[in-house]
Amino acid sequence: MEAQQPDGPGPGHRIAVSADGLRVGHLHDHVLDVCEPASGRVHTVAEAVDDFAFDRTGAVVVWTSGGRLYRRDADGVTVPSTPGPVDTARPDPTGRRIAYLHEGTLRVAVGSEDELLAGEPDGVRWGEADPHACWFGRHTGWWWAPDGESILATRRSGEQVSLHLLDLDGGWVDVHWDREIYPYLGTVRWADGGPLITALRRSQGHGLVLAVDRRTGETQVHAELADPRWVNPIAGTPRHLADGRVLVGGEISHDGYDARCLFADGTLLTPPNLYVRRVVGRLGPGSAGGELGDLLIEASEGEPAEQHLFRVRSSTSGGMVVHRLTSVPGWHSAACGGDTVVTGLRSLDDEDVQLTVWFAGNQVAELTPRRPVPATTNRPALDRVTDRRLPTAVLYPPGHVFGRRLPVLLCLPDTPTQQQVRNDHGAFAAARHWAEAGFAVVMVDGRGTVGVSPSFEKVTHRRVADLAVADHAEALRIIADKHSDLDLTRVTAYGRGFGGWLAALLAARRPETVRAAVAVEPWDWAALPAPLAERYLGPQELDSEIYARHALEDLPPTVIIQETAPVEIPT
Repeated sequence: MEAQQPDGPGPGHRIAVSADGLRVGHLHDHVLDVCEPASGRVHTVAEAVDDFAFDRTGAVVVWTSGGRLYRRDADGVTVPSTPGPVDTARPDPTGRRIAYLHEGTLRVAVGSEDELLAGEPDGVRWGEADPHACWFGRHTGWWWAPDGESILATRRSGEQVSLHLLDLDGGWVDVHWDREIYPYLGTVRWADGGPLITALRRSQGHGLVLAVDRRTGETQVHAELADPRWVNPIAGTPRHLADGRVLVGGEISHDGYDARCLFADGTLLTPPNLYVRRVVGRLGPGSAGGELGDLLIEASEGEPAEQHLFRVRSSTSGGMVVHRLTSVPGWHSAACGGDTVVTGLRSLDDEDVQLTVWFAGNQVAELTPRRPVPATTNRPALDRVTDRRLPTAVLYPPGHVFGRRLPVLLCLPDTPTQQQVRNDHGAFAAARHWAEAGFAVVMVDGRGTVGVSPSFEKVTHRRVADLAVADHAEALRIIADKHSDLDLTRVTAYGRGFGGWLAALLAARRPETVRAAVAVEPWDWAALPAPLAERYLGPQELDSEIYARHALEDLPPTVIIQETAPVEIPT
């Protein structure tokens, strides 16, 4: 795996495992701790830390604090001189150099020397994640070569994004692909062999997985991604397997199957009963009882409210072999490197994540203490309703006496894909606030939400409004049949962003179901970033009628539009 694992156990914690598995970094509350799995020893490296990164072995750790750059190695802590505030600092895999961003430029520090590697005037930005990157699962704009001798970096001029290979001596080559046909740069990974990138058409219905020649910048197609609605690559892919094949995430939607799966050069590695969410990395031979190069993945199996860890055989010998590693109900996440695996568990039984370090199959350290949820805490009632089995949750006020009718607050997601209903105490923090104010809080994961199946997510293509309104109205009716204390004559919808737009739409189109709405910063589809709006509604210049059907017009007086902080909702 890479030295850094961008996806972590959740808010407030960040985990990185060195590529050899001999060190684990844990950033929490701006405190950086390092664990040595071989001994289980944990010690604090620094405080007031904003971000950090390891080299390949973790012997060199780099962090930033208040824009200043720090480096720690066997000789102690040093503060490299920089021309100003530092962002996205990372040592090269060998630990010799540190690259970082400074005001749109990419710079490299070696010892006491600091040099500009790439930078231009007139608004050109190097190495930054462009505004569209997050919609394609990318959160950075530059990557070290495995040997530490060059850097792959984006160059952004206005809306145009290109990719370049930069030698540390000042030479560089362009990465070539047809940017007219495939304007969106998606995921980029450079951990083994040459770089792998994903490029997408503007429609997002077709993409290419490309291998980059680091000498010439020429690209070779390894796989094609296609869907009549939009392609949705799996986090952690593409990547090279131990035998040199390329791992790609894809979907099966024929012969009765409807699943997110993993493929290696066309060979299916995961069964269709798994919903693969993320590839964590490669496992060492002693980490989880598997073969060298086996994959560690996060996936759901039947129940979208839970996420578990699985070991997947990456070799072709012996056929498809998948082994579930976790059994406790909840939301499991992980990071790995060598023979070390760090697991994170969030559940309805604990207030915070439980982070555990495993080395060579044995538990060696607990990075966070267990904090059980008090017995007096009201727990959400999770269910699946309607013939589409929509995941739902209902949370009552503390001390509620059954038989007393309650006003209902329908909490809506911030984005079309956000999964609100999870076996995770932290997922209901906002709902508990409203329940304490006297509401029966209802949450519905309607069609468009991730976690169920690809068709469940993508059926909203060009008809988000119709399906989202129908799902929430029908779910409310069925939930009220099961929870007789919910007063459907007093239903208020509340949401921010996408949820704000949906709250207003529900009150406008289903006033008999949703009597009032509070819409915080509601989406205007016509003003959203093009990659986001066009994924669901198509190009505005071609599909203006679709955008008109999704516009908030002629809203009733029961809709409150709030552009900043949410307002109080009367019970």
